[in-house]
Amino acid sequence: MIYFISDTHFYHSNIIKYCNRTFKDVNEMNETIISNWRFFITKDDIVYHLGDFCLSSDDDIKNIFNRLNGNKILIRGNHDRKSVKFYKDIGFEILTHAPIILEEYKLILSHVPLPDVKIKNGYINLHGHIHNKNISEDYPKNIYSEIKHINLSVDVTDYKPVSLDKINEIRSKNYEIKR
Repeated sequence: MIYFISDTHFYHSNIIKYCNRTFKDVNEMNETIISNWRFFITKDDIVYHLGDFCLSSDDDIKNIFNRLNGNKILIRGNHDRKSVKFYKDIGFEILTHAPIILEEYKLILSHVPLPDVKIKNGYINLHGHIHNKNISEDYPKNIYSEIKHINLSVDVTDYKPVSLDKINEIRSKNYEIKR
């Protein structure tokens, strides 16, 4: 199975305040996200992390990475500041040239939401970066439409990865509602 997740921000204590995350501290946040990840993801699953993985020391980042199941692919976000070599050495398959197009599924993966003009007809942009903001309320409607975007920041996914099946279900419902 294929899964997607974004903006885990492991070890980033300020993100709790910035995004009104419901955790008492960074340890509770880390453990909740890890537990959810391990509940859904097996060692054979593929996980696209859409950026902002972990903000901490090299050892902390390696520790978190090693506790997470699956074949992990990282699209670097604005907070993924370690070198490409570092992320590859700990085990990520790293995709540095976003957006990534998954033709078979008509998905375009990025960290930052793409303007509608950069999204092919029939495709959906899976992204993070905006955390608990709503693209239809917080971004210009003439540039970003809700029907072409799915925000996968953990802040809106109940701190859980989202399966390709769920993406297809959301896509189907959005299409029915919007047409």
